[in-house]
Amino acid sequence: MAHKKGMGSSRNGRDSNAQRMGIKAFGGQAVTSGTIIVRQKGTLYHPGAGVGLGSDYTIFAKIDGYVKFETCHRSHSSGKKISVYAAEPATAEVAA
Repeated sequence: MAHKKGMGSSRNGRDSNAQRMGIKAFGGQAVTSGTIIVRQKGTLYHPGAGVGLGSDYTIFAKIDGYVKFETCHRSHSSGKKISVYAAEPATAEVAA
């Protein structure tokens, strides 16, 4: 038998809210200025043309346009870059 009361239940009942990270707008998707594209911790994705980087590394659109995921070849980057272009991306149409 325990000589002291178990002290777990009243001290452990707390938790933090989820941060809801991840990609919010995918490639080819239309976005308006100010739309959050990616919420991330650190620079897994780097900002490209037409996007900004927030103080918490959130990538957001600076212009109205279409999201494009690209590869960049900087020496210290992960190789992933996100841009927003005003023109709609060209899609291969199937001839019927």
